[in-house]
Amino acid sequence: MNRTEAKFADYLNQRLVAGEILWFKFEGLKFRLADNTFFTPDFSVMLANRELQCYEVKGFMMDDANVKIKVAASLYPLAFFLVRVRPKKDGGGFSITEIGA
Repeated sequence: MNRTEAKFADYLNQRLVAGEILWFKFEGLKFRLADNTFFTPDFSVMLANRELQCYEVKGFMMDDANVKIKVAASLYPLAFFLVRVRPKKDGGGFSITEIGA
């Protein structure tokens, strides 16, 4: 886990303590996109209402990662999100965007 992912794990842990989520796991799920092609989101999260969501944390996005998350969102009935660090000058924290929404 890199520093950005560790910060997001801290954020998820705060949500866990607050009761907003029931569970989260780093690289807990792996999705088959095609033969010999897989996508493993950085975090799998179960909300308090038991909805399962997947989060990909990126400092920058390579083309293959961008394609993989979009394909996963089109193939699987889960919510997929892209997480980026928001600059301190913009308030800090995270910018979270749903993929395919």
